[in-house]
Amino acid sequence: QMADPFLYNTGERSRYGCLGHEVEIEHIKAYVCRPSFFTDKAVIVIHDIFGWLFPDIRYIVDLIAGHGYITICPDFFKGTEPWKTTDHWADFADWMKHHDPMKVDKEADVVLKYLNEQCGAKKIGIVGFSWGGMAVHHLMLKNPHLTAGVSLYGIIRDSEERYNLLNPTFFIFGEKDHTISYDQITLLEEKLKQYCRVAYKIKVYPGQVHGFAQLKPEDMKPDDKPYIEEARKDMIDWIKMFI
Repeated sequence: QMADPFLYNTGERSRYGCLGHEVEIEHIKAYVCRPSFFTDKAVIVIHDIFGWLFPDIRYIVDLIAGHGYITICPDFFKGTEPWKTTDHWADFADWMKHHDPMKVDKEADVVLKYLNEQCGAKKIGIVGFSWGGMAVHHLMLKNPHLTAGVSLYGIIRDSEERYNLLNPTFFIFGEKDHTISYDQITLLEEKLKQYCRVAYKIKVYPGQVHGFAQLKPEDMKPDDKPYIEEARKDMIDWIKMFI
């Protein structure tokens, strides 16, 4: 039962003037931001349920690009409607059936090909938030071309094949996220210890709710700011360690 799972207020957000531009790759639109110098390193950002146009996710793209990566956020909903703040949570399960974060392989392949062939990217990482965090978890089990991944508060679906990651993956959670119980995180930790043959990390940030790491500075509460900044630094550090 999904009763209003996303506590973070998406209604009263400040606007954001983007630094990047939009491109079209085969059947997918995408938002891209590049650093000012040449690099062969890239990061794919997977948006949450609010989609690729949401200001918070574009802010994250620009932030990662500022660390020296060609950064791209494709529309993994392929032009279909994202979840809207006005939608009713009673309809969420039905919406999810048509927006399955485990069915992103084809789009990921299209974007990887674009980054390789058009942008000259040799090493490619991936980060994803919420819905995108689930997609990252899935892709890190399936796609050997992704050098490293960061899954931020992706709901964990328990099944034996969820733990044999192909490349280093970092899982970020908020302590007060009521969509992901502490038991699920503990289980993830136990199973990774058992099955995982690559580097992995799990970190839980005190007092943080679902969606905490995406906020722009002006939307952060002072008490949460240090944890949000720490999570973002940890995310970038993980990427830099492997890419």
